[in-house]
Amino acid sequence: MNQIPERWSESVLVPDMWLDPAQDPREAGEADPLGERATCQRYLRDYRLTIELKCQGLDARQLATRSVPPSTLSLLGLLRHLGEVERDWRNWITRGNLAARIYGPPESDFDGARPETAQVTQALQILHEEQRATDLALDSFPDLGQRAGSEQVVVRELLVHRIEEYARHSGHADLLRECLDGRVGQ
Repeated sequence: MNQIPERWSESVLVPDMWLDPAQDPREAGEADPLGERATCQRYLRDYRLTIELKCQGLDARQLATRSVPPSTLSLLGLLRHLGEVERDWRNWITRGNLAARIYGPPESDFDGARPETAQVTQALQILHEEQRATDLALDSFPDLGQRAGSEQVVVRELLVHRIEEYARHSGHADLLRECLDGRVGQ
């Protein structure tokens, strides 16, 4: 990228916000969550929404663009990666046969990202399916201090690790999006 895009936001009320608060799906006017599990689930939901918001309005070419060379990161690669790690996390708490990798060998989630509309659609579908499956698997453990799977992972550790992963990649998505078209936001 040789051009530096002009910085902009869709918010007219707060210029450094992605959207005006009334339009932000993360600002649903809900009461603060009660309890550890509900708090973790809310943060995870909001970071998931953030990743998808950062992808909205872009075409397949833009989503597959590696806008911070020499990094292999792209927004599409992030979507694919997060689907892959959701499956991997579910494997942490599974006894028996583990689910196979979705996109092939390590780094295929990023390296295999191509500017194809069908691939974008597939990546989002897989991501949502894997998120639902991992959420469902974790919901079966009422005690967050419980150990699960062959590695005896503490369920709380897995919940917090998921939040951390989405939060880190939300920051990457901010930078990738700003490099693509200058859009910035919270």
